[in-house]
Amino acid sequence: MRTLVVSDLHFGTHAGTDVLRDPRRQAPLLAALEGCERLVLLGDVLELRHGPMHEALAAAREPLGEMGAALGPEGEVVVLAGNHDHYLVHPWSQRRAAGGPPPALGSETAVDWVAGDPLADLAAMLAPARVRAAYPGVWLRPDVWATHGHYLDVHMTVPSIERLGAGLMRRIVSPPGRGAVPQPPAAAEDYEAILTPIYAWLHAVAQGAVPGRGRGLQGGSVRGWQALTGPRGRRSVRARAVAAAYPLVIAGLNRAGLGPLRAEVSGPALRRSGLRGMDEVCARLGVTASYVIFGHTHRAGPLPDDDPAEWVTSRGSRLINSGSWVHEPAFMGHDGSRSPYRTGFCVVVDDDGPPRLLNLSD
Repeated sequence: MRTLVVSDLHFGTHAGTDVLRDPRRQAPLLAALEGCERLVLLGDVLELRHGPMHEALAAAREPLGEMGAALGPEGEVVVLAGNHDHYLVHPWSQRRAAGGPPPALGSETAVDWVAGDPLADLAAMLAPARVRAAYPGVWLRPDVWATHGHYLDVHMTVPSIERLGAGLMRRIVSPPGRGAVPQPPAAAEDYEAILTPIYAWLHAVAQGAVPGRGRGLQGGSVRGWQALTGPRGRRSVRARAVAAAYPLVIAGLNRAGLGPLRAEVSGPALRRSGLRGMDEVCARLGVTASYVIFGHTHRAGPLPDDDPAEWVTSRGSRLINSGSWVHEPAFMGHDGSRSPYRTGFCVVVDDDGPPRLLNLSD
């Protein structure tokens, strides 16, 4: 069964950076689907932090309908939730917990839906293709596991907003270990206990009455990145002050027990931190697949200029990041045509052989 994996479509961004709303950008993806039997939407299908749910669903309706039509009634779509659309699995999670402690999530659990759930809306949009949902990951072959990758935020050393929130929540909900340091997650439920309250708060802010409030949270992260990584000669006085104080802030956060965090902020640092985090997630969940596909960081790879050794976990799994379909100039550098953050990436998984990372827009 030929499978096409795409991640981080983020339908509903207020800035219009979700490129698949443009029919011209859809064309190569739809052409690729004609030779596939299965499509995996690997999380963050919807952007639920920029505004109300109905806006994101409206933005997704036409492009998802085109994808379902390209697959046809014999095709299958597998939907996973990410951090920006974690609410997709919220109603199901509530029903699961209603009758007492539910069975363990493991590396893949089937997700159902009822009328009124956002997953029901997505399934209707994707018709006539058959739709199923899974969480927190899905096995595409006995040797290929795919997940959105948001659990890696718990282990990141680059201090994003979600990483800092995860550090705080971990101190609150995780049992103490040696030296009063919280124990690391040992199962998917532990990651959910740390991250779900953060996602619920961010979702609630975006669903509120003040338009664009959620967008401001995301914009703050980008502005911080630009202040710390922009050319020194072009930084404002405020940006230079932020960069000078940054190591002291990181040291304070580590002393407060929210680390381990590092003061290095660069493209290579983000890449290495994400890969180490994904390695840790696989170890904690007991995933020993030959290949692990994830998204979340929007940084596709491994690419020809990457060090292949960085993309192998301590247990020997080969990591593949499926990139994103969101245009992000702040991360693309001077030569956007070669940037690992450019849009259009996907992963093709056949019945055998290594999964292949492709860019459909190059």
